[in-house]
Amino acid sequence: MSQLRPHLEEAKFIEQVRYQMKEGYQIAFLEIDDRTVAVAGFRISTCLASGKFLYVDDLVVDEWKRSQNYGQQLFQWLIEYATNNYCQYLSLDSGVQRFAAHRFYLMQRMSITSHHFSIEL
Repeated sequence: MSQLRPHLEEAKFIEQVRYQMKEGYQIAFLEIDDRTVAVAGFRISTCLASGKFLYVDDLVVDEWKRSQNYGQQLFQWLIEYATNNYCQYLSLDSGVQRFAAHRFYLMQRMSITSHHFSIEL
């Protein structure tokens, strides 16, 4: 996860994850030979626009293990988890500069359904 969120020091990362877990945040990971190769942070929520959905906050494959199908395996697990929990959608946001991630999501049959806007406060 540190490859995706390098700005978080380990202690702050652990503190933040524990806080988010109180609000439903979960972590799933894929291990190969006792080494974590892919990690996803996600939560299930409900909103008026789309009903019950699984939102992927974080999804990362170890930079040395990319293009080996690990991301797709974890993504498929997330879809199955969402389906088993009666979610209508799986959604996520991806930084505008993350072109390789965009290609990956489009290859997973995801659609670009909106623009995400934010303002720093």
